[in-house]
Amino acid sequence: MTQDPQDLSAVSWPVRTERLSIRPATLDDVDPLWRVRRIPSVFEWLGHDFSDRDRFAELMAEPLRLSTTLVMELDDEVIGDLYLHVGDAWAQSDVADRAKGSVAEIGWVLDPAREGQGLATEAARELLRIAFEDLGVRRVKALCFADNAPSWRLMERLGMRREEYAVRDSLHRTKGWLDGMTYALLADEWRAAR
Repeated sequence: MTQDPQDLSAVSWPVRTERLSIRPATLDDVDPLWRVRRIPSVFEWLGHDFSDRDRFAELMAEPLRLSTTLVMELDDEVIGDLYLHVGDAWAQSDVADRAKGSVAEIGWVLDPAREGQGLATEAARELLRIAFEDLGVRRVKALCFADNAPSWRLMERLGMRREEYAVRDSLHRTKGWLDGMTYALLADEWRAAR
């Protein structure tokens, strides 16, 4: 069964931060996104093999992937992308309707040439705001390999709490079984920290 694309129409796109513009991806973004994703230090941690441009274009054309990918632009240049997937929390069947659209998973990819400028943090903070304010989710989570220190450090800068450290639960394409980490933040925690 194919999952319907998520509805991000509650967000007024593009969203602007101090330095960035964030907007839903289009098929016109395939080449600049592929350029970033094929950089070895980026590709190393991605969940899909993006080494083939045509395969990447096929994946991006899938409605769910296109609807969960947001483009980060700095001065009209694509410098990376964000992942935002809104879904349902686990719930007992008699209250499952109240769990619909209550959780989001987020992620990020940034061109290494732009690292060290706080851009990923700026974009991810806005992603949290979008999830909590515009979309009204109650919980946001992010996952990574434990060896991907820049990613989990960003999660901690965002105020996310490490909820799981799983031993050798994640299979990496070249490194074998690695430890994985899950971080999360609740809407009320996010509001209290602001």
